[in-house]
Amino acid sequence: MAKDLKTMFVRCCGYLQDPHHVASFQKLCGVQGSFPVKLSRKEWENDFFVNGACVKRHQDQSGNGEGHTVSHEGNSQSSGCRLTGKSSKAVESDRENGDSSGRVKPLRRNSLTGDVGQEFIIQNKFLFYLFTFGSELGNEMFFIVFFPFLIWNVDAFVSRRILVVWIWNLFLGQSTKDIVRWTRPASPPVVKVEVFYNSEYSMPSTHAMSGTAIPFSLFLLTYGRWQYPFLFGLSLAICWSFLVCVSRVYMGMHSVLEVITGFLYSLLILAVFQSTLDQIDSFYLTSHHAPLVIVILHVGLGFLAFTLDSWSTSRGDTAQALGTGAGAALASHLNHQLGLLADPPLSSLPLALPPLSAALLARSLLRLLLGVVVLLATRAAMKAATIPLACRVFGLPAGDVRQARQHMEVELSYRYIVYGTVSFSCVCLVPLLFSYLNLS
Repeated sequence: MAKDLKTMFVRCCGYLQDPHHVASFQKLCGVQGSFPVKLSRKEWENDFFVNGACVKRHQDQSGNGEGHTVSHEGNSQSSGCRLTGKSSKAVESDRENGDSSGRVKPLRRNSLTGDVGQEFIIQNKFLFYLFTFGSELGNEMFFIVFFPFLIWNVDAFVSRRILVVWIWNLFLGQSTKDIVRWTRPASPPVVKVEVFYNSEYSMPSTHAMSGTAIPFSLFLLTYGRWQYPFLFGLSLAICWSFLVCVSRVYMGMHSVLEVITGFLYSLLILAVFQSTLDQIDSFYLTSHHAPLVIVILHVGLGFLAFTLDSWSTSRGDTAQALGTGAGAALASHLNHQLGLLADPPLSSLPLALPPLSAALLARSLLRLLLGVVVLLATRAAMKAATIPLACRVFGLPAGDVRQARQHMEVELSYRYIVYGTVSFSCVCLVPLLFSYLNLS
């Protein structure tokens, strides 16, 4: 019986890992690839050329001579063409007018190789923008807006705890990737709508983990502390997590199994840490040993992560999260010691949501815009100074930044110093600026 269950489980995992399910979902959502297609000799002899592109006409059943084309950018000696799904006249028109008509490339280059990715066709722009937004909910720019907004405009108490959950989710998720070492879904059949993370391992999906940990921990930490309907908070968490998880399949970055694993893994980590968040937060704020423990813990975890595998984008993401956590924890400890950003007294709970007004929105947006500008300027300045300094300290050439950052000592120094400074500024220095400008 146990053996049968194990066999069924392995078969189920193999089924969910199949990249053809990802490709089928992409096709259902209107994503069409432009993969090279090998042509037979007879087919090749029937090809003709339009403006330097190899084009093969196929008559449609209506007999209007329009048909569909197979095209390949390049010279006449190419051994294959690629499916465009467009008529020959449409191809000619596109090339003359420079109209892409839904043909796009990934928004960002591969962070390790610089590869720009392969062109693909989007037939449903609404789903493309929806899932692009969902995928961005797990990327750096979202975090650099979300966490500051939560700290400056909502509840620093909640933000400190969510940061702890997020950091441990990312560290454990990325470390698990480097232990399991599964590659991304094969392309073809999968269309790589995103290539930025394509060089790192894929099991489990850390986007799915972050996209589950943040909304569910936000719900668990705010319900009862703030007054709002239970179903509203739960529905928001579910929809947020679902959008991020599905977006990773749409982007061609993960199989169904990897997304499900990331979702369940995140819930497990959240269940373990939920009962310890009060103790962790209290220690960070009040213990005289907290600064030393914070630095040793976060730097030690970074060194551990770098020993698991060769350099990839996951190394940088892990160090970045740990540096962010260290800076935020140190700043929170300093705030508590100086009596800054004090949490509301327990007698004031549950907190009521303030009525929306133009003045409240304007003040919140002004804090967010001003604060984010300060953080982005801090990040840019620290980036410009840290990498050349680290290369000089460790005796490495600084001419090729991408190559220099593949050295552990440079990448660790860069990520910890830059993002530790940014998060420290976010939690401690920017609120002081708000107080000075009477924006608190």
